[in-house]
Amino acid sequence: MPLPVFTELLRCPETHQKLTAAPPGLLARLRSEQAAGKLFTSAGKLVPAPIEEGLLREDGAMLYPVWDGIPVMVVEEAIPLTNIA
Repeated sequence: MPLPVFTELLRCPETHQKLTAAPPGLLARLRSEQAAGKLFTSAGKLVPAPIEEGLLREDGAMLYPVWDGIPVMVVEEAIPLTNIA
């Protein structure tokens, strides 16, 4: 399901950088990491479900998950991408 147009207005709550829809290749890597139990939020919690959609921060360092079409704009729930293969 494509993300709504209003997501163009969203910004990272930490850095205020623009967010864009995560590309399919990144989402596939994240699902693989999650299935292996290696995908954590910035608060250190395991990501509970496969990532189907997400908003990627402009610098590529953080992804905000989208659950049931709702972007989760909480820094502690974001997924750091620095160690993603």
